[in-house]
Formats: sequence, structure tokens, C-alpha cells
Amino acid sequence: MKSYPKPKRDINKRAQKKTREQIILASKWGWEAFDKKGICYNGYSYDGRWIPVAKDMIKYYHLNPGSKILDIGCAKGYLVYDFIQLGMDAYGVDFSEYAINCCPTEIKHKLWVADVRDPYWSNPIENDEYDLVVSLITLPDLNKVECINLLQDIERIGKNKFVTVDTWETEEEHKRMEDWTVSAVYAPNTDEWLEVFEAARYTGDYDWFWP
Repeated sequence: MKSYPKPKRDINKRAQKKTREQIILASKWGWEAFDKKGICYNGYSYDGRWIPVAKDMIKYYHLNPGSKILDIGCAKGYLVYDFIQLGMDAYGVDFSEYAINCCPTEIKHKLWVADVRDPYWSNPIENDEYDLVVSLITLPDLNKVECINLLQDIERIGKNKFVTVDTWETEEEHKRMEDWTVSAVYAPNTDEWLEVFEAARYTGDYDWFWP
């Protein structure tokens, strides 16, 4: 994920200012999480940052115009928007009704609100319905069992799969992760993530995120 946007926030400053109230607000994924200064996204508007990511994925997975893509945890749908601008048939799903309502108007019909913690959320989706399913830093907002269930859903509905997750290896990285995250429920080390992937029988691709 060489083109994945890199955060530019002061982790130490964030840790010092992070409050219990911010964590509670972040977990609701409304205006406070996305657009209130100082919490999570710290203001999230379209700036084209996902175009290189979309291009890399299209190239890597040998996708063609009209290939069907699903972004799980799509937030305001900016990656979906860029996929569509590049000729893909892209869709997005997110827990946050606020985020979906903030999406570019051109793609509103391509997004829907669903709670992926619900074991039945993906039932209407056929096996291998999507040429590519992506989920970027969504799994850490679930608990371990929910992560396994979602990975199984992704495995079932996607011909190709790609996820990114928060992780760490050293104690120094662990502390940075704890200082950084506001919304994460589950952010284990790399070895435990590999165990989760194995438990879910997940065969797709993955990448790590270190703050």
C-alpha cells in the first residue's frame, strides 16, 4: 500500500489531549468522529487522496472497466467515488448514517448503511458477487469475534480481498498505537492478527497500519 495516505498528526499531543468523552463520541461515528476538530478524522473532506490507492488496486488486481467493488467501512465514500471515476462499478457500506449522508451526491445511490456486526448484514449478497472487496481500518473497530465474522463475510462475497488493520510488534509500537487510536476496540499485535485470519479462513491480502 505504497500510496496509502499517511497521517500527519502529533501522536504525543493526541495522547495528552484524548479524553474519555472523545472516545465515547468517536464510537458513535457521527459528526464528532468525522468533522469535529481533535477527534478521529479531525475534519474529513474530499481531497483526492484515494486516487493513487484506487489506481494501485485496479492495477494489482487486474480489474477492468465495470469490475464490481465493495468498500466495507466506506465512511463518506471517497474511495468509492474515485473507483467510479476510474471506470469501476463500486459500492460502499458503512455503519454511520452521518457519513453516508455526507458522501458526494453523484454516488449516494451506490452506498448503504448497515452494521457489519449484524451476522445477517451480508445475506443478500451472493457468493463471489464482487470482483474486489476492500476494508481499510474497519476491523479494529470490532471485537475479536466480530472481526472473524466479518472476515468470513469478506471471504465469501469477494473474488479478491484486501484489508488493512491497526497493529504493532514492539512495546514502543504498542504504546504509540494506544496513544494514537480513539475508536479502536481491537488492535492486537501482528501474530494475533494472523491467528484471526486463520480462524476466519481468510485467504485474501492484508496490510498493517502503524501510526
